[in-house]
Amino acid sequence: MSALPEAASPLYERVKTYIVGHIADGRWSRDQRLPSENDLVQSLGVSRMTVNRALTELTREGVLKRVAGVGTFVAAPPARSALVEVANIPAEIGARGRPHRADVLALERVAPPAAVLASFEFEAARDVFHSRIVHYEDDVPVQFEERFVNPDLAPDYDRQDFTRISTLDYLQGVTALTEIEHVVSAIAADEAMARHLHLEPGEPCLLLHRRTWTGLLVATVNRLVYAGSRHSLGSRYKPTGSP
Repeated sequence: MSALPEAASPLYERVKTYIVGHIADGRWSRDQRLPSENDLVQSLGVSRMTVNRALTELTREGVLKRVAGVGTFVAAPPARSALVEVANIPAEIGARGRPHRADVLALERVAPPAAVLASFEFEAARDVFHSRIVHYEDDVPVQFEERFVNPDLAPDYDRQDFTRISTLDYLQGVTALTEIEHVVSAIAADEAMARHLHLEPGEPCLLLHRRTWTGLLVATVNRLVYAGSRHSLGSRYKPTGSP
């Protein structure tokens, strides 16, 4: 019989620790199928309810993935996007050797909401381009992308096929992005976002607000939303003045 870690925590938490430990030390690797619930019950000497709760919570946290009728597998580590640089989600997915596809929900010219209009710092109200795209990795949605684009800097934005070229690649090809602003916050998925990212309403998400400039002109105002259990944002760099 396998021994659970000694702790004062609830039994299902000790089962979670046991499973995570096996993943961390390499005994169970990415995409490997775990023993069945019955096998875990027998080897750990706990109830089926305890094992089921541990597996359910680890699945919700993104550590495991469950395939109906097949079993429970070790999930891929959460993807991470660069926070300081302007990340290109299709390129990041391709670099991991995974297939990417984009579902374009909207591509239009609109009168933007007041808050977006203020972010552009225009002197008067005017229309801008607007796109909404869901990006998938292995057919799992990983990012909801919403962009408002200054038409003076990208006049043909609404004529592009963004299932074939990324919005960032197009924008970098037609205008120089000279300044970037990032603001990250945590949000709970509303019903629409839960539907786009295949989540339950209320599940945690990472929201990245991004503005870009070309010279003194605001080029884009962006809202990028990631499923919290499937993504992280981070960077590594040397502070100014470091040797």
